[in-house]
Amino acid sequence: MPMINLPNGGAIEAFSTSAPREFPRARPPFPRIALAAAHVVADPLAEQDPWLDAKVDWDRTIAFRKHLWSLGLGVAEAMDTAQRGMGLDWVGAQELIRRSLDAMQDHPGAVMASGAGTDHLAPGPDVTIDDVIRAYEEQCEAVEAMGGRIILMASRALAKAAKSPADYERVYARILSQVKQPVIIHWLGEMFDPALEGYWGNHDHMAAMDTALAVITAHADKVDGVKVSLLDDQKEISMRRRLPRGVRMYTGDDFNYAELIAGDEHGHSDALLGIFDPIAPAVGGALAALSHNDLSTFHDILAPTVPLSRHIFKAPTRFYKTGVVFMAWLNGHQDHFVMVGGQQSTRSIQHFSELFRLADKAGLLRDPEMAVARMKALLAVHGVA
Repeated sequence: MPMINLPNGGAIEAFSTSAPREFPRARPPFPRIALAAAHVVADPLAEQDPWLDAKVDWDRTIAFRKHLWSLGLGVAEAMDTAQRGMGLDWVGAQELIRRSLDAMQDHPGAVMASGAGTDHLAPGPDVTIDDVIRAYEEQCEAVEAMGGRIILMASRALAKAAKSPADYERVYARILSQVKQPVIIHWLGEMFDPALEGYWGNHDHMAAMDTALAVITAHADKVDGVKVSLLDDQKEISMRRRLPRGVRMYTGDDFNYAELIAGDEHGHSDALLGIFDPIAPAVGGALAALSHNDLSTFHDILAPTVPLSRHIFKAPTRFYKTGVVFMAWLNGHQDHFVMVGGQQSTRSIQHFSELFRLADKAGLLRDPEMAVARMKALLAVHGVA
């Protein structure tokens, strides 16, 4: 297997790659719903100001969704993994959702849900709760008009405008009363987006959870599930056990997903995760094992992906998307390591080197020779021969 010299602290060390792992293949239905929040592929050759413009390579972006569907995973579209509100604006998000819905028609049985939020409404002192409601209504109506299912995203404008938990209850009650199909509510923690600090009207997560649960319980017929992204398994389990019957918990915990998906005697979590984008083949294999109640193989497959995920999502967590796209480049899903908003610059060469090692250990470098060649190119740019 090919060798490569990688930075490790202040030294350069030789590293020998391993053969990629062959994961079991199976077709849904799986015993858990698994949605991968998919990234977008930037167009590196477009005339643009990379920090200001979002030029997307639509062919490669949609091809990646087809890759996820082929493995039996669903797609969570236009989420934060797609740099929603972090490079990709609402206009671009609508185009992304429309193209993905069109592509899904060629994949019978494929599953997809799409983010609807308020990111076209800039937070500010003059923004009112009514403004937030109208913004949510506009996006929900647009997604439904395209025939899509809704993931109700957390709102920066609401976090800024709300004065109390009652404001959250009012906004969500209004939107949930109007949606045509049950939605997935997304509680995105401040570690993913600092502008969402104090969401649900309280800086204490357990107190905030009470408000979220009150909203869900009051409108349980309009809530398919809730995605919790707090990177705290005990908080997720606590909330999961308090959900109304029939409302799913979609884990958003990129640190503890294996145990949460496996579950315990009291229940389990389904999943809507950004890490499922780069580890999709392993996820498909693990769910295939779970279909046969083979927990040993399930954990054997996912266990080495957890250190990789914890590294990709390490603080500052909001930069995790860089690692996701880096993996897509190493594995040949795109021909370049360029991101919308120039975010390929948010992690260091030390970070990428450790990510490379962990991906190899998890058996997720599908063509080690190609991955080594690409890693060497990135190292050369950083002055590492």
